[in-house]
Amino acid sequence: MYYKKKLMLLIIFILSYPGIINSQIKEFRKIENKAFTVGEKLTFDVKYGFITAGIAVIEIPKIKKIGGRDAYHVTFKVNSVSSFDPFYKVRDRYETYIDVEGIFPWRFEQHVREGGFTMDFSAFFDQRRGKVKTSKGSYEIPPYVNDIVSAFFLARTFDYSNLKEGDKFDLQNFYRDTTYNLDVVYRGKEKIDIDAGVFNCIMVEPIIVEGGLFKTEGNIIVWLTDDDLRIPVKIKTKIIIGSIDAELTKYEGLAGELKSKQK
Repeated sequence: MYYKKKLMLLIIFILSYPGIINSQIKEFRKIENKAFTVGEKLTFDVKYGFITAGIAVIEIPKIKKIGGRDAYHVTFKVNSVSSFDPFYKVRDRYETYIDVEGIFPWRFEQHVREGGFTMDFSAFFDQRRGKVKTSKGSYEIPPYVNDIVSAFFLARTFDYSNLKEGDKFDLQNFYRDTTYNLDVVYRGKEKIDIDAGVFNCIMVEPIIVEGGLFKTEGNIIVWLTDDDLRIPVKIKTKIIIGSIDAELTKYEGLAGELKSKQK
């Protein structure tokens, strides 16, 4: 009788333990997305001071089935230009697969080739069971945890219209073996003039603890178009010496009309 009672208490504990229940997603969220779609391709000049040091391309070439769900296959590539290669050669590539309806990741890859430094990382997100598998092991994750690229695309779907400067969205980002807090802070509005045109923009600052696209020593500011598309037109990030700017030069395959561009 004692063992039956003990077994019953154990079953009740397992069924009622919040960590177990919360990690199991029975029905996925749906997020309205007017910002991006398959076919989008954004090209940037990456500048170190007045020097164009590289070219960056963010692209959604296709939709792929992962875990029975439609996912955007997103690629992000950064290559230094040939004239800059002798100083610091860069061949970086990021890939993520983002759920079309829920805007959360199923898979993430990072391949870094910078100077003599090489690093590869991959993560397979089991969003149903609240786990992620990497080359280092298997880890528990909170519901809808992001990688750094999927977090950026999720931030493009947010409604910034009623925010005050300093307001933020609280996200979570998994990288290597840890889940980090990732705040996206609203920094106001600004009109900027770049090679791709003149745009009305909102400014956001992602507070990245780990897993970023640059080795930073300070803040990162992103200028997004002040319309439904939330296209990144400029990114400014501090590095150990100076800063790096990425500015939009070409765009195609947009999800709608780019209303923030000035005639």
